[in-house]
Amino acid sequence: MRVLLDTHAFLWWINGDVRLSERAREIFSDGDNELLFSVASGWEMAIKAGLGKLTVSGSLGPFIVAHLAQNAVEVLPINLSHAVGVTGLPDHHSDPFDRLLISQAIVEKIPILSVDPQLSRYPVETVW
Repeated sequence: MRVLLDTHAFLWWINGDVRLSERAREIFSDGDNELLFSVASGWEMAIKAGLGKLTVSGSLGPFIVAHLAQNAVEVLPINLSHAVGVTGLPDHHSDPFDRLLISQAIVEKIPILSVDPQLSRYPVETVW
């Protein structure tokens, strides 16, 4: 399965958070799955770290890179089609990072691993 990770899913996995569902744990643990981390999630984490809403050990960039490598997660770049795809989305969700993830999932035709119930209001498969 090829799946796009919502930012919280990635953070909950690397922190061993109990809020991660059993299905999500299975997806992360199955080496046959292709796990994708959007550049938008890195941007979101950088903004939250700058605001003091996210704390990591050491510098954010090396922290993310290390955990991506450790967990066999690939980076999904933001393409122009992803960015402009946001314009066609209904306004169900006001979070700009989630809207970009939704657009990426639609363009790439992949599900999003997320607990956020708002995402299911869009034409994208959510897995949790």
